[in-house]
Amino acid sequence: MPCLPRRLCQTTLFNTKNFSLYYITLLVILCTTFYLIGVWQQSIGLLPISSSSAAVDGFQTSASCSPLKTTTQLDFLPHHLPPDPPSETARAYSFPPCDLSLSEYTPCEDVQRSLKFDRDMLIYRERHCPEKDELLKCRIPAPHGYRVPFRWPESREFAWFANVPHKEMTIEKKNQNWVHVEGDRFRFPGGGTMFPRGADAYIDDINKLINLKDGSIRTAIDTGCGVASWGAYLLSRNILAMSFAPRDTHEAQVQFALERGVPALIGVIASIRLPYPSRAFDMAHCSRCLIPWGLYDGLYLIEVDRVLRPGGYWILSGPPINWEKYWKGWNRTTGDLKSEQTQIERVAKSLCWKKLVQKDDLAIWQKPTNHINCKANRKVYKRPRFCQAQNPDTAWYTKLETCLTPLPEVSHVKEVAGGELAKWPERLHAIPPRISSGSLPGITETTFVENSELWKKRVEYYKTIDYQLVEAGRYRNLLDMNAYLGGFAAALVNDPVWVMNTVPVEADQFNTLGVVYERGLIGTYQNWCEAMSTYPRTYDFIHADSLFSLYKDKCEMEDIILEMDRILRPEGGVIIRDDVDVLVKLKNIMDGMQWNGRIVDHENGPHERNKILFAVKQYWTASPLPTKLNQQV
Repeated sequence: MPCLPRRLCQTTLFNTKNFSLYYITLLVILCTTFYLIGVWQQSIGLLPISSSSAAVDGFQTSASCSPLKTTTQLDFLPHHLPPDPPSETARAYSFPPCDLSLSEYTPCEDVQRSLKFDRDMLIYRERHCPEKDELLKCRIPAPHGYRVPFRWPESREFAWFANVPHKEMTIEKKNQNWVHVEGDRFRFPGGGTMFPRGADAYIDDINKLINLKDGSIRTAIDTGCGVASWGAYLLSRNILAMSFAPRDTHEAQVQFALERGVPALIGVIASIRLPYPSRAFDMAHCSRCLIPWGLYDGLYLIEVDRVLRPGGYWILSGPPINWEKYWKGWNRTTGDLKSEQTQIERVAKSLCWKKLVQKDDLAIWQKPTNHINCKANRKVYKRPRFCQAQNPDTAWYTKLETCLTPLPEVSHVKEVAGGELAKWPERLHAIPPRISSGSLPGITETTFVENSELWKKRVEYYKTIDYQLVEAGRYRNLLDMNAYLGGFAAALVNDPVWVMNTVPVEADQFNTLGVVYERGLIGTYQNWCEAMSTYPRTYDFIHADSLFSLYKDKCEMEDIILEMDRILRPEGGVIIRDDVDVLVKLKNIMDGMQWNGRIVDHENGPHERNKILFAVKQYWTASPLPTKLNQQV
């Protein structure tokens, strides 16, 4: 049939047109539907969202939507979580200068604060630190005209007047050769109340009575030191003296000592222990220090006994010694002076001290090398009794007691309690008895030797960072804020410097200050959440190993740095070892104090987490005083 193919073609063409129309219609409907949905959603987004909107997964929506724009960039951050807290390192620190009136501020020995405390037993002259809300957040200024001190040994005899602008002692002690003003500087002739011929001649007189040259005497303590001339002139004999005096009417005694480059601290024997361990000093000295040794049942001599090494010496000159000659000049009666000397003699005997000699203006006693005979004679001398409870090395705000600190047990009457020390200089590297006896858990002889070698390596590395450590005489007064075994100081022993080794009281499980003294070095206990008992601009260089990690969560990092700024001289150097995260925060704080600092790699290379922060305090001083006020000063 010829028509069949035509019908089939027409049918196929009709079906194809119907399918295309259906497809187009469906597409239009879908597009229209999605367009209307989009318009509806956009119109809702323009409405404000109420505070009662539903929360998603427990977090409330905090921002309204905005109209959709083709130029908006996609944001893939999770906005349903609280924002991250700002980084501490991003904080901008700023520490303005303090008022000029605070240029000699000593926070824990502040004169105004001290007046609130009891005057009995000189308690008001002890440490009384400000509360946290009283801490200053400013930088202590140097007085106008401040200059870098004279270099040692010239500094022993000279200091710039502008650095310690006080003439009181030049008038008060004019006839005793303590200090004189010569133009723009002070001169220290080396005199003292009881040594008008000078400290050298006075020390020679002592040497005629006990041997100061054989190395058996290395550490000494000078109570009521004045301007520390005794300690200054002992240094040439390889004897290191810790000198101290209170902040009192003789303005700036300790400040003068430190300006001369001589070890010293503000301090007083009153109602608490001195901040030193037991058996620390080979020799103790008092030259007219005005301490009432015989009063309070001999309490102050009992404290000297605690810090004096077995076989150590106590030297006394001035009242009441040789009272027969001086009683008129001392404006005291012969009966009063004789009674005072009798009291001292009685207390010394009760402590089992032996009086070696009294010649002219000097009297010398010696402590026994052990307590075998002393315990036996308690039948004669009922007091002081032997202490029972207290740790003899605990000495931070520890109350004095009228009890005798017992020496370590010995098996023979000729044995030295606690172990015999080597003579200087062998003493520096010999194993300290506190370590060899095992009295410090975890610290062995191997630990000591390895620590000494470690610090030799570290100090060599330091000298490649701070070239001023290499320059002889550039630094004199050094402070180690976390001394441990004294390795840092030992590594510098041949340089013309001295180091104040501080052992933080927070490191009480490693109370190593006794080891420091057994090495023939000096130091003190310290809580770095408080100020140090020293004047501003005391130290040329400060070292701190892991100190800020130790004080984490104990006090504010910025308060410790501000204290470092207070006691550091202008243009002084700082080296801090610690974790890199700690140092980054410290560097940010230092920038706010206008220190120049940089973080460098550990001596073992860049892969160590511990790094080293080296910094220098910039030179700046207070503005000059008005002319009239300056003339009055």
